[in-house]
Amino acid sequence: MKRVTSAELIRNFGQFSDVAVAEPVIITKNGRDRLALISIDQYNAFQHAADASEDMRAAGREARVKPPRQNVSARRRR
Repeated sequence: MKRVTSAELIRNFGQFSDVAVAEPVIITKNGRDRLALISIDQYNAFQHAADASEDMRAAGREARVKPPRQNVSARRRR
């Protein structure tokens, strides 16, 4: 994984965009990691994984839905 400052990225964007096709490029600002430049294929893979994860969470929520409660007066008659 390559690390570059934001100033380096601006000066050499073409070079780092080519590098990002093969591996993520971490962009730093004031010595701290701030952004990541990744290929569109990697982005699509992340997006697909996030969508699949959300679908699984939604399915889990639907499975845990409680059945409607019975009318209280109907239970007392028993």
